[in-house]
Amino acid sequence: MTTVDLPLLPLGRGVDPASERGVECPGDLPAASDPALVERARAAKAALGDRVFVLGHHYQRDEVIQFADVTGDSFKLARDAAGRPDAEFIVFCGVHFMAESADILTAPDQKVILPDLAAGCSMADMARLGQVESAWDALTAAGVADSVVPVTYMNSSADIKAFCGRNGGVVCTSSNAEVALEWAYAQKPDAKVLFLPDQHLGRNTAVLKMGLSLDDCVVWNPLKPNGGLTAEELRDAKMILWRGHCSVHGRFSPDVVDELRASIPDVQILVHPECQHEVVLKADLVGSTEFIIKTIEAASAGSSWAIGTELNLVKRLAAAHPDKRITFLDKTVCYCSTMNRIDLPHLVWAMENLVAGTVVNQIQVDPETEKWALVALQRMLDLPGRSHKD
Repeated sequence: MTTVDLPLLPLGRGVDPASERGVECPGDLPAASDPALVERARAAKAALGDRVFVLGHHYQRDEVIQFADVTGDSFKLARDAAGRPDAEFIVFCGVHFMAESADILTAPDQKVILPDLAAGCSMADMARLGQVESAWDALTAAGVADSVVPVTYMNSSADIKAFCGRNGGVVCTSSNAEVALEWAYAQKPDAKVLFLPDQHLGRNTAVLKMGLSLDDCVVWNPLKPNGGLTAEELRDAKMILWRGHCSVHGRFSPDVVDELRASIPDVQILVHPECQHEVVLKADLVGSTEFIIKTIEAASAGSSWAIGTELNLVKRLAAAHPDKRITFLDKTVCYCSTMNRIDLPHLVWAMENLVAGTVVNQIQVDPETEKWALVALQRMLDLPGRSHKD
């Protein structure tokens, strides 16, 4: 048996008093507005041939994924793009920070295209460069900046990666966050980490992988003076977590985990480390998107799974594994709204413009930002283990 709908509210059709106010989930995504778009996408891709390389993030719609040359997570896709130096155009079906990373890692003559410039990332937007620089000034005033090593999640803007590069820090993915933190703490005898921008990945890694306690972690709120923290709290902390989160993963709740365990015998809870700490503690397995995919692929027939990650991927896994019972770990969480801005009309528009000789929506990182972001990325590449999948 295969299912992706909880026996509660089918993707927002109805009202759940416990759900986040102001958030509406319209249900299943609509079909492409024009049936001819599929054929137009095929024709444009064929006309471009080897000149174009299309990347599709796991969270993309099926209507877009079908045209991807490779699928994967953000850093894997950026590295795949770098591995295709002969491709003139890299069409990145993902979000803005991913396209930035592809531009940083590809050759100067390659052009990275984001089909819809509105496809951003709410998590990445929660850490703006001005805010982080102000926080660094506050850490300096508190007398702790010399001990702080900044670590930024891959899901951050190029200028935040560059900030980490300039200040002795590193980039990490959800797969190698533990290795990145080990590296950071080894840089200074009294090292503290400023972890950007996802507090949940930082907390889960620090506590569950590094052996730190919750008391060792403090949360820096960029909307409050001095992050809402005292100088003493900053001096005592080993992990300074930026107050950011994923709008999808951050909404999974421990209550739903309990409901699923009560209603589905032997269900295994499989979640992404961007989930809240309380959810991760209740899960059976925690890991990156690639880990989630491989776990389901290796699972035995007849097994039951509740997966806490983006719904497009959960639905795709359910369709690919009809011999397993796969349930989405929530009642009302929508698809990733920004990721889903990359739809078939935008993809067709971008590729048909390329066929016509017009480059649209090119993502270009300025040379200075690229230089320092690449420093932070290279530090990650030099880490032992080389597990960089998001």
